[in-house]
Amino acid sequence: MKKCATSQTESASRLIDARIEELSDWRGKTLSQLRALIQQADPEVVEEWKWSVPVWSHDGLICTGEAYKRAVKLTFAKGAALSDPSGLFNSSLEGNTRRAIDFHEGDTIDEQAFTTLIRAAIALNQFHRR
Repeated sequence: MKKCATSQTESASRLIDARIEELSDWRGKTLSQLRALIQQADPEVVEEWKWSVPVWSHDGLICTGEAYKRAVKLTFAKGAALSDPSGLFNSSLEGNTRRAIDFHEGDTIDEQAFTTLIRAAIALNQFHRR
């Protein structure tokens, strides 16, 4: 069973690699940078491929990564329940559950605030698993 899960993770990682390569402009670079920050924030993060987009999970869904013409969007499944003192969330603010961050060409990523947000999302997942 564990081998199957490892195989699925490797397959998802390859699909994410392919998506980043396919986005040969700033969007691919941004998605790659965000992916690296997520992995640095949580070395145990699980990469998945669902709904035709990259998904990062740890004890539940953390966020999805979508690429659009003018933005790379990370949608946090339980974003509305997360504290965001740095004000990273700038999209999907009207909902009761999700929140998103739209990154546009030329945007600078606040790596410290982003890492804190990723870790908070994981902690929230772990709290709800108890």
